[in-house]
Amino acid sequence: MKSLLKFTAAATVSLSALLAAGAASASSFAIRSGQSAEGLGMSYAGAASGGIGMGSMAWNPATITMFPGRNSQWNFTYIYANASYDPTSVSRLGSPFGPANPLQNGTGDIGGNGGFVPASYSAWQLTDRFWIGLTTGAPYGLRSKADNQAHAAQVYGRSAKVQTINVAPTVGYQVTDWLSIGAAVQVQWLNASLKTASGIAPTAAPVIIEGDTIDLGYRFGINLTPFKGTNIGIAYRSPVRQTLDGTFRTPLGVVPVKANLNLPDSVVFGVSQEINEQWQVHAGVEWTNWSKFRNIPVVSKLSGLPVTSLNFQYDDAWFFSAGAEYKYSRDLTLRAGVGYELSAVNDRNRTIFISDNDRLWLSAGGSYQVTDKLKLDLGYTYIHVKQAAVNYTGAHPQQQAVFYTAEAKPYIHIVSAGLTYRWDNPAETIPVRPVVRKN
Repeated sequence: MKSLLKFTAAATVSLSALLAAGAASASSFAIRSGQSAEGLGMSYAGAASGGIGMGSMAWNPATITMFPGRNSQWNFTYIYANASYDPTSVSRLGSPFGPANPLQNGTGDIGGNGGFVPASYSAWQLTDRFWIGLTTGAPYGLRSKADNQAHAAQVYGRSAKVQTINVAPTVGYQVTDWLSIGAAVQVQWLNASLKTASGIAPTAAPVIIEGDTIDLGYRFGINLTPFKGTNIGIAYRSPVRQTLDGTFRTPLGVVPVKANLNLPDSVVFGVSQEINEQWQVHAGVEWTNWSKFRNIPVVSKLSGLPVTSLNFQYDDAWFFSAGAEYKYSRDLTLRAGVGYELSAVNDRNRTIFISDNDRLWLSAGGSYQVTDKLKLDLGYTYIHVKQAAVNYTGAHPQQQAVFYTAEAKPYIHIVSAGLTYRWDNPAETIPVRPVVRKN
């Protein structure tokens, strides 16, 4: 009973830390970088195969079986993204040859001061083969606000904010010495607010869509250890159909509305390999089904008719990563990684809210085992984003009467700190010792 109370306390503290941070949003829609300090230091290579420690549970719930005893981890990540859209042509009205827009300026920085993203993990080994646990995090988020609220493309966007909290009870079972399976139920809260201008005048009143919802999803995965020192993981994360309930505010009044946001499902694959007592290498591939995130009608709850539509028309996204760890001493482990992401956003569908493009990740970090129960992690990543263009030139899915082109040169700095604590005595005999164990 005492052990149960300890574990419950650990899980409660994990969730409280997340809520106290206010479900911090960041300057990107999907927040891979906020899930783990250990993973951040290696560009999340081997996330599905347990290569990034307890943070792997956010990708593959089967990796919970890699952590004997009773463990908790807390991660705090700061994401600073910088991007400014500067016009590349004269903004015009009605057509590319129409009269000049009275506003011709760019957005200024849209990233603001960045944001904090928390995440936590708890794992409790009940028997030699069965684990339960809990993960909390913010898998999606966006904070975008133009420094120049009156800008040439203000009818397409002045600011946007998306916040999420994802809480996932998790179970894992070690079927054999070489096979583990796991599953999790995702309970996800989403809050969104999008603000545009109602016209082209600098003093144009805002149009605001806002609302929130709580919905469910799931994830499951397997973890294989075919040879000593080799771990292979594959996992699936389900889509989450977020049924947003909120309001549509215009200068004419307020209308209650609803909208269905089908957030994408994904598949992730990872391999972790021990080379010797000092070196480990990791690799991963992740596919995300963003192509299902296309046209989203915003429907009046009074009339049942659409009042507007959010048109994204994204492509699928791919993320490739590789990394290595070096055990410098008994207590200190160093790591580095590189990743490359093929973005869902391109020059045909990019909006003024988001400056995403294909991107290169460069990461480094380390872990220090303070005691046999306490470990500290630090991770840093610099993300170089390819030059991003917005082209409201007639074929854009959100095209209105304003014709506008601009380019941004985005970049992102991310730093994360994590703390892992083992609640029970590590010296106690564990019935089944995993072949690959993250200390």
